[in-house]
Amino acid sequence: MTDVHSAPVRIGRVSVTFIGVRHHSPACARLVRDTLRDLRPAHVLIEGPADMNDRLDELLLGHDLPIAVFTSYRDTDTRHMSWAPLCDYSPEWLALTEGRATGAEVRFIDLPAWHQAFSGLENRYADAERRYARAIDRLCAEFAVDNIDTLWDHLFELGDPTTLPERLATYFELVRGEDPASPGDLARELYMSRWIAAAVTDLNTMPLVTADDPAHIVVVTGGFHRPALIRRLLDQEASATIDLAGLGEMPRPREIDVMPSHGDAAANAQPAPQSAHPSSAASLDPGSDDESTRAGQESPAMGVEMTDERSAPPPPGAVLDADGKDSGGIGTMWPEVPPFPGDGAGGSYLVPYSFRRLDAFDGYQSGMPSPAYYQQLWEVGAEAAGEGVTRAVVRRLRNRGQAVSTASLIGARTLTLGLSRLRGHESPSRTDVLDGLAGTLITAALDRPLPWTGRGQLRAGTDPVVVEMVAALSGDTVGRLHGRTPHPPLVHDAERELRRCGIPDDGSFEVDLGSADGLDASRVLHRLRVLGIPGFERTSGPAVGRPPEPGESWRIRTSHMRLPGLIEAGSLGATCAEAAATRLGERFTKAGSDTGELAAVLFDATLCGLTELTGHIVDSVRGLVQSAGDPVGLGRLLAVTLGLWRHDRLFGTADSPMLAALTDAAVLRLLWLVEGLRGGPAPTDDGLLHAIIAVRDAALHAGGVLSIERDDLVGVFRRCTAQDRPPALRGAAVGVVAALAPHDTLDTARAVRLAGAPDVLGDFLAGLFALAREQLLEVAGAELAASIPELGGAPTAKGETSTSRESLPDRSDTESSGAPLLAVLDELVGRFGETEFLSALPALRLAFAWFPPRERAHIGSRLLEMRGLAGDGSALLRLRADAEVLARARAVELRVDHLMAEHGLLAAESDQIAGDDVKLSGGSHV
Repeated sequence: MTDVHSAPVRIGRVSVTFIGVRHHSPACARLVRDTLRDLRPAHVLIEGPADMNDRLDELLLGHDLPIAVFTSYRDTDTRHMSWAPLCDYSPEWLALTEGRATGAEVRFIDLPAWHQAFSGLENRYADAERRYARAIDRLCAEFAVDNIDTLWDHLFELGDPTTLPERLATYFELVRGEDPASPGDLARELYMSRWIAAAVTDLNTMPLVTADDPAHIVVVTGGFHRPALIRRLLDQEASATIDLAGLGEMPRPREIDVMPSHGDAAANAQPAPQSAHPSSAASLDPGSDDESTRAGQESPAMGVEMTDERSAPPPPGAVLDADGKDSGGIGTMWPEVPPFPGDGAGGSYLVPYSFRRLDAFDGYQSGMPSPAYYQQLWEVGAEAAGEGVTRAVVRRLRNRGQAVSTASLIGARTLTLGLSRLRGHESPSRTDVLDGLAGTLITAALDRPLPWTGRGQLRAGTDPVVVEMVAALSGDTVGRLHGRTPHPPLVHDAERELRRCGIPDDGSFEVDLGSADGLDASRVLHRLRVLGIPGFERTSGPAVGRPPEPGESWRIRTSHMRLPGLIEAGSLGATCAEAAATRLGERFTKAGSDTGELAAVLFDATLCGLTELTGHIVDSVRGLVQSAGDPVGLGRLLAVTLGLWRHDRLFGTADSPMLAALTDAAVLRLLWLVEGLRGGPAPTDDGLLHAIIAVRDAALHAGGVLSIERDDLVGVFRRCTAQDRPPALRGAAVGVVAALAPHDTLDTARAVRLAGAPDVLGDFLAGLFALAREQLLEVAGAELAASIPELGGAPTAKGETSTSRESLPDRSDTESSGAPLLAVLDELVGRFGETEFLSALPALRLAFAWFPPRERAHIGSRLLEMRGLAGDGSALLRLRADAEVLARARAVELRVDHLMAEHGLLAAESDQIAGDDVKLSGGSHV
């Protein structure tokens, strides 16, 4: 390992101070602030996007932090987005603000986020030490802590500030180690080293700078990069690539001018895409680097031979000097910002950020969790921060109805102080506070480890008290941009569209789809919904598989995330229509051959009024239907296509020849897939039932565009009533025949009896009710509003009377018992033993869920009448406890009875315990 350099590096008449930081660390922020105030450097160089250098005034307008620099890039094949967040205690923010305050020239020196070094990296400030975890694991084991966050607090946030630079330098040298860095890190460090070299050259050319009174440069980067940047600078000096004697005659560096100015006049303009730069794709000459070469390793990710950072040739795409080569020495020009690759477009904008997005417990990549705690640590110190977050936790718990007594608070405070002393902390750390609160407020055993003992997002099932504790330390602070901050064109277009359509900022909004103005407003709202802009929720309106509705209802609410959402969606296009089309195009591409997702994209494109995209989707999907293998997804596609073809004169798609052809192709493919299904008892597949419903509706309402005759279609489903089909499919097939051929001789009654087994009946009825509920419950009398076909035959003891693989017999082949269907179902359920009933109950409840509440109430009334009881059937639908809880309780009681009978503590009884009560209970549950 190389020597630790905590002291400044002297290059000629210039002193360079490297400060390695952990992003969003209050301790590092204080170190940066104090260093800048003490040295008052001429240059402050910061790890940050160099494309923002001509817009630093925009960063300093006076925003309420946290904010972030959002960068996007998009071309025909790629879309990349990246964030560089800044909060009050970010070292980079302190470097920027304090550097300006002390009169330094402040510059960002890192590659722009569209460079391939950031490929797959959404957060510029993601912790590099997480990618090199071996040293971290050793340190955690040595100091007996759970993770890097606890380790960091123990070593740096609560330590002696006078020795902080030495401790940070040692830590980051250990983390970096001698292992080769990633290709992306190498490219970034090469680029940053050129900025440092240019700043050194700039100051060494100044005649007033002397060795006795050196000029200062302060470099603030992630600590992982610090050792490599120092080694590069020292190796350059040692290899005599710096001609100190001739520096006075070297030309002054030029100022960088890489992006259009964003003053007030340009507030509504989007940065113009930069053209491809020839040098950005040029290959580098390994021989041009003077550093000693070590044995390398191949990096498939970047396609170059990798060695360590002192000898590796830069990866492809690295920024070159004016001659297109890597000179390896101190340059005389400020490095250029790499242009967008190829014909891509994009840019950088400021966006409001929030503590929640900044929190590692919410999935943020750059480490420091609990931003509200660290904000207080920055503002008032560790002691007061611990007390403040304790009050915040108690306040949240009490607001949620959780009782927290004064005695509990005293206990938590005592435990926190004891833990901090035991762990060697002069003041309580974040983990000390959390452990103290958890040890006092959580009295039950936990199913999962406390989240601050690890990393990442909270897992499902986390104790509610723990959730509130984490939320309190996360905080609800949301940043706000200054009013003069430039925004992408989409923000202004959305504001104009909402204002033009009379859509309020908050409240309910009703849309009349029959009017041109209403249809226009609906399309604007759907485009914002497709873009995922918070605050726009549709509560009613046209939906897949439902009759058309002439209007829509929207609930609109203000949201602090609306502006960030619009700014970030601005990377998709300059207008709402363009951005929505791009987003749906991405979804279409990602869907591939998933016909279900393609159906959703088609429906959304129609609602958004994107006619050209709708036509493209339909043309593309027709070829996929012929090879589709998923009946569920294909059923969703058919439902969407049929709905648009039948109803949507509002959207201009009714009677479309393209939709008619797609409907026919989907029906034919679904019939082929459904007829090939085989299997025994299995849970109901609701998706399959909806697909069959779509086929039925197509036959009923679009028969004129289908190439298959109705009799042939009915024949397919008659064959699907055979005993070797899954119960739900058998029931659905019987329902299709009843719906499409009401005078068919198929005996529906016998079909129900053949499916009378406990593990079959509920699933069979689900298919039957889903497809032919209306036909089975036709109005026949004032009392019941439904009459049921007569049925005949006698079941066996267990209901399944036949194992034949043939289709069901015709009604003419069986005797009729004259019993209505409800009576037959009551008879079949009544034959179940108690264990069988409890087993069949969940599927029966799902089957009868196909009936709306009013019809279920009629069924309940009829059950009461059949038993000679008076009462309102709707009362059977309202239970004092959840039906599943009652079923589980009855199952427990049954097991207890059987155990007692086995041990002679209870007279043995038949399985039909309290059979009449159970049957009535089953009816009410159904």
